[in-house]
Amino acid sequence: MDHKDPHAGADRTEAHGCAEHNHAHGGVDRIDLRTDLAHANETLRNRQLCFRLKQTLPLGEEYNKLVSELFYGHIGAGSYMMPPLTVVGASRITIGANVFIMDGILLMGSGGITIEDNVQIAANVQILSNNHDLRDREIITLAPVRICRGAWIGAGATILPGVTIGENAVVGAASVVTRDVAPNSIVAGNPARLLRTFDTTADNYF
Repeated sequence: MDHKDPHAGADRTEAHGCAEHNHAHGGVDRIDLRTDLAHANETLRNRQLCFRLKQTLPLGEEYNKLVSELFYGHIGAGSYMMPPLTVVGASRITIGANVFIMDGILLMGSGGITIEDNVQIAANVQILSNNHDLRDREIITLAPVRICRGAWIGAGATILPGVTIGENAVVGAASVVTRDVAPNSIVAGNPARLLRTFDTTADNYF
């Protein structure tokens, strides 16, 4: 599957060891669920494709074609995800090469999710790039999430809107990540806190 970045041309700043996008839903930081017909239509499309994936032999030719269709082709070579999966806002999600995602993933992508190359995501992880407005719950607010190259997200972790996970960082199982995680660091807990850092150039960096 060819890797295509639908956010090409977006403003970027270098942080956390990876290119960080400053975008949300084409520059819009809120969606009104009562009036945004495009969002409603895509949500229906995504639900139907996710349902079809649940009924299809994993990692077969038909399955891989459906995954590519779900993400509009924005998934890199050698990347795989296991069913079941739940995806919202697939048009705003980009997945790099050699990414492996275990079963039970929830991708709330309306605010934009970028998963870079060589990322590993364990079972039942939730990555959320949108939330509900406190005063008007029919409004969703948007903030992009980025998982940088080589990061490892433990089982049952939750990544909240606006977070960047730095290169090679490790997020412990069941953690709730509320703020950015530095490269080459290990975080865990609710909310996730720094446990230690490591040097990937050392012989025994753990």
